[in-house]
Formats: sequence, structure tokens, C-alpha cells
Amino acid sequence: MSVDLLALLCVLVITCSAMEETLMDTRVATAELGWTAYPNSGWEEVSGYDENLNTIRTYQVCNVFEPSQNNWLLTTFIDRHGSQRIYVEIRFTVRDCSSIPNVPGSCKETFNLYYYESDAVIATKGTAFWMEAPYLKVDTIAADESFSQVDFGGRLMKVNTEVRSFGPLSKNGFYLAFQDYGACMSLLSVRVFYKKCPSVVQNFAMFPETMTGAESTSLVIARGICILNSEEVDVPIKLYCNGDGEWMVPIGSCTCKAGFEPDNGNVCRAGGGQPARCSSVRF
Repeated sequence: MSVDLLALLCVLVITCSAMEETLMDTRVATAELGWTAYPNSGWEEVSGYDENLNTIRTYQVCNVFEPSQNNWLLTTFIDRHGSQRIYVEIRFTVRDCSSIPNVPGSCKETFNLYYYESDAVIATKGTAFWMEAPYLKVDTIAADESFSQVDFGGRLMKVNTEVRSFGPLSKNGFYLAFQDYGACMSLLSVRVFYKKCPSVVQNFAMFPETMTGAESTSLVIARGICILNSEEVDVPIKLYCNGDGEWMVPIGSCTCKAGFEPDNGNVCRAGGGQPARCSSVRF
């Protein structure tokens, strides 16, 4: 076997899929969501159906004929469970402004997403909260597809799915806030989650589940522990968990102890052969 081929076989290749831990998912709600709308004439919670005719709890707003709209919708408190970067998947529909007869120019096909960090549940009923809360804007979200009256009459749903992320977070949890300023739209579902690198055994070392870092470009170090009947060689064993929940940049390795040989790549069993040794290759 050539040296180049041996090196290739010893490279740490990690194919485990990223893990997503859900913090909130409105699609599984069996009762009212109970989010806070301000003012009362804006967002409204209703029961509806998704594109697969499953019953869902949605929020909708459609005050397109009234100028100067500023309608806010606040979720309940969401515990971040130690995560530093949060992902929000939003599924929604938006009415095409040009398909609404005599609609004023203030009609919109976008909305804003914000978040607000907090260490505990707070009172959100008073006007002062909406005027003074230091919201942080995530993004202005636009629809890739909007529906017309013809689509609506034909029961054709044009559902948009957008994912946004934000961080770093430092408090115990947060609220999400949706701001409408003149659209005719429905929030079909909101899923909030964070990413982790899954536990993995590679190069005769075990690595635990590891949360991703505060930024999408963050690399979080995870220390490895040699599996049974193996021992550490070279440098301390570690992997890096990237922002997508994937393992990368392996450093160090373990090898089967004398009297044991590798089986299936990550088990050291008693045997008469020489222990195999593969050192991680940096890449």
C-alpha cells in the first residue's frame, strides 16, 4: 500500500448529520398559542389549514386599506437552554398587493422579525413595553411567492419558507416579535431551534454532543476520550464543531493498545495482530 493511500485511509472523515434541537414549534400546538398582539386591531389568532390540510394555529393580519400600520406580535418566553445562536424557520403566505382592487400604495408584501432577550417572563400587556423594549432586528423578510384572489379562490396556497438566525445570546431566554406595517399575510408556522454537532466515535476516540457557537463562523472545541482498550498518541485529541453543526478540523488520535486490534474502524478487540495506528490529518 502506498504512503499516499495509507494517509487517505487514515484521514478522519465525519459524515454525521447536524442535530437540530427544537425550542418551539407552532405546528404541534393543540391549543391557542396565546401570543400578545398590539394593538388589538392588528394580528389575530385563528385556526387554519396548511397545504396538506392539517389543522394549525396561525396568526393573520390584513389592514391594507388603513394607512400607517404598525402591528406587533410577540411570542411567549422561549428558554434558550444554553444555546448561543438561534434559528427561526417561518412559513407564511402573503397577498399580492397588485391583486387587491383599489389598494393604497401603503400596501406591503414584507414584514420585520425582531428578538428581545430576557432572563425571565415579563409583562407585555402595557403600552410602555411596546414603546420602550429594546428590540434587536433580525431581518426584513420578503415573500418569494405571493398569492392573488384567483389563487385563493382555487384553494392554491403559495407558502414561503424562510430561515433566519441571530446571536450571540447571553440571557436565559428571549421573545420573538413580528412587525407588520401594511401587509395582508398569515404566519402558518414558526419553528425555533438551535444546532448541535452529534456525539461521534472517530479514530478510536469519543466526542460528546456539542452546541454550535455564537456566530455562524464559530468553531467550538470538543475534547475526545479514547475508547476502551485504546490510548492517546500524538497531541491531545479534539474536534471542532462548526456553525452548521458539523465536525471538522480533527487534531490528534488514539490507537489500539498492544494486544488489541481495530474492528470496524472504531472498536479495539483482543487479537494477535499489531495495533493499527492512524493519525488525524489536519485539513
